[in-house]
Amino acid sequence: MSSSTADVRQRLTKVLQERAEAVADCWVRLQLDQAELGNGMGEGELREEADRLVSALLAGLGTSLPVKQVVSAHADLNRAVTEMSLRRARAGATPTATFLAVLALKEALLEAVQHHTEDAGDLFAAALLVNELLDAAGALSFATYVEGREEIIRRQSRQLLEVSTPVVRLWHQILAVPLIGTLDTARAQVVMENLLQAISEHEAQVAIIDITAVPTVDTAVAEHLMHTVHAVRLMGADCVISGIRPSIAQTIAQLGIDLSGILTRATLSDALSEAVKITAGAGPGPHSLVSR
Repeated sequence: MSSSTADVRQRLTKVLQERAEAVADCWVRLQLDQAELGNGMGEGELREEADRLVSALLAGLGTSLPVKQVVSAHADLNRAVTEMSLRRARAGATPTATFLAVLALKEALLEAVQHHTEDAGDLFAAALLVNELLDAAGALSFATYVEGREEIIRRQSRQLLEVSTPVVRLWHQILAVPLIGTLDTARAQVVMENLLQAISEHEAQVAIIDITAVPTVDTAVAEHLMHTVHAVRLMGADCVISGIRPSIAQTIAQLGIDLSGILTRATLSDALSEAVKITAGAGPGPHSLVSR
């Protein structure tokens, strides 16, 4: 790091030390003036966030880290930027608004620097350093926002999958999973996990998987069903698949899918009747793709 850069950094550090509160106030005002930057956050929340980030920025500048590495390598500053971005991602702010909110701090810093010097050369050097520092913070906030939103989307998708695949207790030791829509790999995994957990909790003897509302049954869907049936049997329970409509039976036959080892019934009521027999000790009926 050259001596001139060191001098500029030292002056910027001094400005932050003397005008930290003013910088935080200016940053909060800029965000309140542009409501989308604060994403509906209250003035108190913005002020707390500003104080934390300005303090971390001052601490980072006080280290011997190169300017380009201050944001990424200084733990407190990295954490302050990351938490700010994640907080806004959870609140539903756009990535552009989050990025611009960080860049608004640049304006607040430069305004503070102007109060300490009128020399054009010094102002230009300070602006270059502030740009380098806060551009890195903006890039980190953007990357963190994207990661945070992806995590939120994954969690919400998981929650939707769980809601869309409920395990229902129909009778003593009899459970049912009414499937609606396409059964893909991710959803099949949720179905299996939820069903096995419910079998363990309720000490169920029979699990009914109802596919009445599954539009099509192809090879992939059939494989998912067979894996689930196999897992249920490993838990010591029997499994019945209901909802085998004529069109689905025809499709399964044409695809050459072998479900001969799985007890199937055309309707949920037929499957429940068979399940009651099993729990009563009558044993399962003959395996068939078509209801009797």
